Amino acid sequence: MSQQPPRRHGTRKPYRRPKKDPVRILAFEALRAVDERDAYANLVLPPLLRKAREAGDFDTRDAALATELVYGSLRRQGTYDAILARCVDRPLREVDPPVLDVLTLGAHQLLGTRIPPHAAVSATVELARVVLGDGRAKFVNAVLRKVTAHDLDDWLERVAPEYDEDPEEHLGIVHAHPRWVVSALWDALGGGRAGIEELLAADNERPEVTLVARPGRSTAEELLAAAGEDGAVPGRWSPYAVRLAEGGEPGALDAVREGRAGVQDEGSQLVALALAAAPLDGPDRTWLDGCAGPGGKAALLAALAAQRGAALLASEKQPHRARLVARALDGNPGPYAVIAADGTRPAWRPGAFDRVLVDVPCTGLGALRRRPEARWRRRPEDLDGFAPLQRELLRQALAAVRVGGVVGYATCSPHPAETRAVVEDVLKGRGGPAVEAEWIDARPLMSGVPELGDGPDVQLWPHRHGTDAMYLALLRRTG
Repeated sequence: MSQQPPRRHGTRKPYRRPKKDPVRILAFEALRAVDERDAYANLVLPPLLRKAREAGDFDTRDAALATELVYGSLRRQGTYDAILARCVDRPLREVDPPVLDVLTLGAHQLLGTRIPPHAAVSATVELARVVLGDGRAKFVNAVLRKVTAHDLDDWLERVAPEYDEDPEEHLGIVHAHPRWVVSALWDALGGGRAGIEELLAADNERPEVTLVARPGRSTAEELLAAAGEDGAVPGRWSPYAVRLAEGGEPGALDAVREGRAGVQDEGSQLVALALAAAPLDGPDRTWLDGCAGPGGKAALLAALAAQRGAALLASEKQPHRARLVARALDGNPGPYAVIAADGTRPAWRPGAFDRVLVDVPCTGLGALRRRPEARWRRRPEDLDGFAPLQRELLRQALAAVRVGGVVGYATCSPHPAETRAVVEDVLKGRGGPAVEAEWIDARPLMSGVPELGDGPDVQLWPHRHGTDAMYLALLRRTG
């Protein structure tokens, strides 16, 4: 009988070069940019996708998966952190950020998509080998195998406190919002558990792409026809709005490429339309957008003004954003001008305008659907940082409008400290001179839109209106 050769103990397996997965590598690069540079995913991701398409690495399905991995990982980051903390043998703050990004991508594939668990783990470990090295890939593999022990519902039962014990922490972990944001949104919304859960869930849904047909330059009917029967549907509230079907590409439409239409949330459209529809005493010749960047509302206002023979001045403090405004207004048929100027130090004389809009800088808590990373980046103290600027911009807007003219104060935040509190402080002279102005009921100026509150100001909501959580107060200067 022949004798088998002795085994060579300790023989290593031959080295296998890791497989490069362009989709997951791109998703990882996007997450690193968000973390390292405080970038926004909606600004980082499009050029990465465009480059991948031009290189021939991506098709439509690849782009869709990369987008889901990035946005899903960012939206659910807090939930995944709570779960990963149970699967890692040290505090998450001690895990290197690139490793944590890979783990989060893996957790999202396991718990937030239909990718089979074995495929999700295998693909993420391969990604780790490419971007982190073999040693840390083993760590990623070990952690993700612990994650596979339960589905998302089971994990939430383990990591979230009972609702009755700590409602805000429970909702924060289950719906992936920081506790302070849950508290702030709940205060603004009012009501019981059902409403806040609907709002938090809406923040985690992928927002539709909404177009605006700029009056006098395009129509909703043109956009609907260009997109095709299955490609778009009319907006819910704005006569100029068109909602693209999932995967619809705005840049494929001639009107968008030519600047006759643009991408604009329907809530943003409603704010501009309400200001334009507010009744005036006297002439209606000069309009001001005092915080015009990046230009969506300014372009809609300019088109509306042109139809009435009025002129728009669009002012934006940051020069690069002023250039975006100029691009958005390019081709408008009526008179307009774009300047780079600070709205708290006006470049115009007092009482020069008939209508003024100030969509002030804010925390952006009303647009968490579009900027999911903002919920983890913002802090409660940011409210104090914005407060003086918001009040001064409103004061100067009221100074810029003539007696009998109208000012619209808008924010993409429902937080009470950024909305009604600002308006009341300015009207009552808290922190500055009192201003003679009266509220205008904005609700009738959003005809057909339900659940606008008790007035006279208006708060829109993602779960009620399908828009960003835009706030609008309309004021008429009386003296």
